[in-house]
Amino acid sequence: MTDIILLSDPRVASTHVTENGEPLVDAREVAALRVDTRKADNDGSYAHLRADVLRRLLLAQDALPPGIRLLMVEGFRPPALQRRYFEEYAATLRTAHPDAGPDRIRELASAYISPPEVAPHVSGGAVDLTLCTEDGAELFLGTEVNATPEESEGGCRTAAANIDAEARANRAAMGRAMAAAGFVNYPTEWWHWSYGDRYWALLTKAPTAKYGPASLSPSRV
Repeated sequence: MTDIILLSDPRVASTHVTENGEPLVDAREVAALRVDTRKADNDGSYAHLRADVLRRLLLAQDALPPGIRLLMVEGFRPPALQRRYFEEYAATLRTAHPDAGPDRIRELASAYISPPEVAPHVSGGAVDLTLCTEDGAELFLGTEVNATPEESEGGCRTAAANIDAEARANRAAMGRAMAAAGFVNYPTEWWHWSYGDRYWALLTKAPTAKYGPASLSPSRV
């Protein structure tokens, strides 16, 4: 099996960023895309993406089989929220692995939550999503979105073997559509795709990443 590059890998942090200044836009304003509310926050950060990321998401949706649509769960994540998620998950891992040192805990945690300083969601270039029918009924892709490696017994990995044939086919359909639109997947999370961030740049061998940390403009907060 191909080794998975984790977000804690030093190569991710060393990837250069040339911020292009592209704005965050609200995906809820695009009627063609369904945006779920399970990760809704007070300022609507979760529904925002960089403009070209949203454009590519619509291209991916057009490439799906008839009757299937993307269901966006979470896009932009403010840095403070990212840090909170990471620290909370790392704390559970320290309890589960009391003999593990800081570097090992960071590595284990990054299989599920990105270290804040390189987090794709903080750039506005990453999106968590799943699939649904035309009328909004969510399809099952083997685990719940955001299932941890522990509770899913590794089923959260994109290429997991412990999922059924239907879930595997759904993941494959989404993968083909997202890859065709220029996205890369984080292999420990079937639902996580990104474009323009450090991880994308590393995997695609782009000269630099397009997006650094983003923020909502004051008028949108």
